Amino acid sequence: MARLTVLGGAESGVGAAVLAKVKGFDVFLSDNGKIKEEYAAMLRRWDIPFEEGGHTESKVLSADEIVKSPGIPDSAPLVKKLVAQGTPVISEIEFAGRYDSAKKICITGSNGKTTTTSLIYYLLKNAGLNVGLGGNIGKSYALQVATEKHDYYVLEISSFQLDGCYSFRPDIAIITNITPDHLDRYDYKLENYVKSKFRITQNLRPEDCFIFDSDDAITIAHLDKIVLKAKSLPFSQEKELSQGAFLRDDQIVVRYGEDESSIYLKELALGGRHNVYNSMAAALAAKAAGIDNSVIRESLKTFKAIEHRLEPVLSVGGVLYINDSKATNVDSAWYALDAQTKPVVWIVGGTDKGNDYSQLAELVREKVKAIVCLGVDNSKIHAAFEGIVGADRMVDTLSAEEAVKAGAAFAEDGDVVLLSPCCASFDLFKNYEDRGAQFKEAVRKL
Repeated sequence: MARLTVLGGAESGVGAAVLAKVKGFDVFLSDNGKIKEEYAAMLRRWDIPFEEGGHTESKVLSADEIVKSPGIPDSAPLVKKLVAQGTPVISEIEFAGRYDSAKKICITGSNGKTTTTSLIYYLLKNAGLNVGLGGNIGKSYALQVATEKHDYYVLEISSFQLDGCYSFRPDIAIITNITPDHLDRYDYKLENYVKSKFRITQNLRPEDCFIFDSDDAITIAHLDKIVLKAKSLPFSQEKELSQGAFLRDDQIVVRYGEDESSIYLKELALGGRHNVYNSMAAALAAKAAGIDNSVIRESLKTFKAIEHRLEPVLSVGGVLYINDSKATNVDSAWYALDAQTKPVVWIVGGTDKGNDYSQLAELVREKVKAIVCLGVDNSKIHAAFEGIVGADRMVDTLSAEEAVKAGAAFAEDGDVVLLSPCCASFDLFKNYEDRGAQFKEAVRKL
């Protein structure tokens, strides 16, 4: 019996452990930290041995194969030892893909991937298909492969998950865009991060589809360096395309084969330039999956915004509070600021990932009246924006409640208080969901 060890005891790792158990592996799970009770209970229910609070190296190093959770970097000492001794280290996505014959629509990118993934899932559900949602969103892909049966999966896949993929192959692969992000995990080299994202295309066949933003310079530059076997379906807001999605007369036009369909921008459920791109990618994926134009059009009209992504929370005293906690990089924050039509009090800050804030200077000058810093170290934010908004219009806070109160003090009737942090959350919060939830709770207490 092959021995498989799972590193990491959260959604991804526990799902992989259950699948390994179902497939007859001698499985063991090891987590360096505390495992949440819901996950520990699942491991006990499936009679899967596990440890928490540290790794027993002898047990880990004796495995035939390792499934590593995406939050564990390749630079971790134990991972380095495994690689040095030749033990295969793979991701949950790679492992689950071995046992899954369903059609897979897989989405990666620096920004917009969660919204695009959710849109595609909504489109397929509305078309009456038997579809699962997983990857970096929803329930573990591996757990679904172990315990459910779907004809389609829509998977949001991060660069960290792709790093552990070797044979995994989507039927439809999407890169929403590529901007500098997570460079601390890639030796601060953009090229390494780009190559990681493009791993989603590495096993595509001629009958598969690759959907991408042809306005994105980084994506296009890398496309010129690789041989792509799949059918290309670009989308653009800047030029007309013979195949793909583009803008014409305030409409999204989708051309797929001999078919052409359209929807007016004003009919889209999601506003903002970034969501036009997301809607284009989703519509192309739906067309490639054989979904009827009428279902696509109706779904793009009725989709509801996802939590923590430009999510309107509440209007208090004529001030609208927006939760964009998922904006963890410069580009996400750029789109959030660009989408605003009213004066903005911007809540920003957290764990900096090598951000270049100069890209936001023009937008801040145009849109932002005050800045509330929410983070342990806000020195880079002050250096970037004090000269634009003024030192007296910037304040430092260390909690969501404190940040919301400071934002309310700056805001006037007709303003927007926007939490779009531009940074990771781990200095003050468990994750971006925790940050967003605390922000919303603080707004409700105003």
